[in-house]
This record gives sequence, structure tokens and C-alpha cells, in this order.
Amino acid sequence: MTIKALSPAHQVFRSVAYGQELIRRPSITPSDQGCQLWLADKLSALGFHCQHINVHGVSNLVATLGQGEKTLAFAGHTDVVPPGPIDKWQVDPFSAQIVDSEMIGRGAADMKTGIAAMLAATERFLSSGKAVNQRFVWLITSDEEGEAEYGSKVLSAYLQEQGIHLDYCLVGEPTASHHTGDTIKIGRRGAISARLHVRGKQGHVAYPQYTDNAIHKMGRVLTALNGIVWDSGSDDFPGSSLQITHIDSGAFTDNIVPAQCSLCFNIRYSHRYDLQRLQQLLNDTLKSVTTDYELEWERPCEPYFTEQGIANSLIYEVEQAIFHNTGKFPLLSTSGGTSDGRFFAGEGTQVIELGVPNRTIHQVNERVHVADLIALEDIYAEILERLLA
Repeated sequence: MTIKALSPAHQVFRSVAYGQELIRRPSITPSDQGCQLWLADKLSALGFHCQHINVHGVSNLVATLGQGEKTLAFAGHTDVVPPGPIDKWQVDPFSAQIVDSEMIGRGAADMKTGIAAMLAATERFLSSGKAVNQRFVWLITSDEEGEAEYGSKVLSAYLQEQGIHLDYCLVGEPTASHHTGDTIKIGRRGAISARLHVRGKQGHVAYPQYTDNAIHKMGRVLTALNGIVWDSGSDDFPGSSLQITHIDSGAFTDNIVPAQCSLCFNIRYSHRYDLQRLQQLLNDTLKSVTTDYELEWERPCEPYFTEQGIANSLIYEVEQAIFHNTGKFPLLSTSGGTSDGRFFAGEGTQVIELGVPNRTIHQVNERVHVADLIALEDIYAEILERLLA
């Protein structure tokens, strides 16, 4: 294995050095390990007003600059998932070494290099001498990979308290399939999990007339759940679906009818539903079969969707910046899991995710090619020029 130093050409791009600086801080959720203090120092030197909001061990950073009719936000997270088996890594996962022009480390793709490119692009734009004619906000959390209860959700509430409305929000999550700029996310499906408990009556299998088999009852529930007709989606958005993930009736004895049965399921749903309507649909479906149940909802994540062809389109501006820097237009996608973009989306707020390739995220030897990181810095810099100048 040959570990290469940065070439003189690479050293010109601050995003590479900034990515290494962040990766070398082992900020496993919800720990931040000083990433946001380092970012705040950098942003403060550029004239940003920085506010730290720490809640239940989660670090959050809000940085604001300028005033104007419109507000643009850069959003992201400094936390990473655990590295897994260290002996399987090609290099130390928190060393950010560059091997054959690829930076290797936990967070190299998801998403410390996205933050690094944002910072480098911000410095480039502000040093260009162009006036900042709109408000520019940074929103960074250390609670994206976890439960996300005290991260971007808190930041969104803070913006509301301060009367700050976001017109545009650019999230630095890794979105590309092969090369930076080939894919952007313009929406994400919502997600919610649930635990369903059905009650019956225990008894001897030889006397079923005195029992109420909870598994049999759950079978009828399963049929009802599988009978729900979901939307099939559209060209821009995948449809909704429900998947059973676990069934349990307790300890097994071959001559006892079980008195309880539990089932877990997950729903991925399109922007055609909101959470309240979805929960009502499920309760109505269950009540058509039995009233002897308890339903516990877990990890609700609302969907979001940014439409094309609207006035002052963020999609258009991002597409143009990508085309000018790569020679190609991006694929518009809504695939994948949930993201913190959902907390900032809403009436009058356009949200797009744009970042480096995502093929190695959460894997051993997570990596990003230096060229992809540099391309992201260039694209971000042009987006700032198009939206702030």
C-alpha cells in the first residue's frame, strides 16, 4: 500500500485539508469532538455570528451572515457512525489519509467532506469581493446519525423563534452515484415504524373453544395490512409501502394457545400522505379486524419534496452550477432513506441535497476521491455566487 501526500494541485483546494481536519476528530453520534468549535472559529473570522445550542449532549451550530429578501442555508452534520472493526480498515479510520488520490476515513463521504467543501466555497465567495445581498445561514448538528431528536429539529425550532424563514436549503449529504454532480436529491419519502400488540386468551390447544388465539387474530390483521392500497408514486417520487419486519408470540410451548402476539412494521410513504392521515389510516384498518390491540409509533420522519419549474427555482440554479462545472446535468432523485432535509422543508422553503458519491457510506474504508471533493467545492462556490451575489 502506498500512501501519497497531497500534490501541489490538491493543496490549493482548502476543502481537502478541511476534510482531513474534520475526519481526524472522532465525532461518533452524538459527540462532536470540537468540530463545530473549529467551524465556528473559521466562520467567525469571515464575519458570521455564531450561536451554539447544546441539548442533551448534542452540539448544534447556527451561523448567520448578511441580510436580504431571501435566505440561503447550508445544512449538515458533524457526527458519524462507529467505524466498526478497526482491523478491517486499510488505514486508521480517523487518520484521513490519502491513498491513490482517495481520502479514506469515517465521514469521508457522509458527510464531513460536504461540510469541508461548503466552508472552502464560502471562503472563496466571500474573498471574491462580491457583495452578499441575501442572508446566509449555516445549520450544523451532531445528531443526524442517531435519533435526530435534539439536532436539526432543534435548529428548525430556533429559526422559527428568531423569525428566520429559509427560502433555500442546501444539504451536503452524499447524493452522487459515480461522480459528484451526477445526482441530486429533491425529496425523500417519509418513514415511520410501529409495534403492534394483539391480545387473546391463553389455554390448552385441545380446548380451543375456551381460548382466543392471538396468532390467528394477528393473521387476520396481517391480511388487512397487506390489503391496504398504497399510492404507486410518480415519475418524481416512489410510491408508499408497508413492510412487516418482525413477529413474536412469546415463549413457545407446543400445547398452549398464545395470549399475545406482537408485530413490527415500517412504512415508507410519499408526500401524498402526512403523518396524521397515515396514522388514522392504520388505526381504521386495524379496527376493522379487532379492537384488542395496542399500537406504538416509533421514529416518525416526514417526507419532503421540492418541485421543478417554480419561480426562483433552487433546482434550476443547482442544475446550472453543476452543468457549468461538470458539463452534464444531474439526475433528479428522491430515492434513499430519510435525511435532515425534512426538518427544514416546508411552505416556501426549497430543499436540495447535493454531495459526493455515496457508494461507500457507513462501510469499512469509507472514502472519497479528491477530484470529487474538489468538484463539490467548485459547484458550491458557483451556487453561492448565483444565489447570494
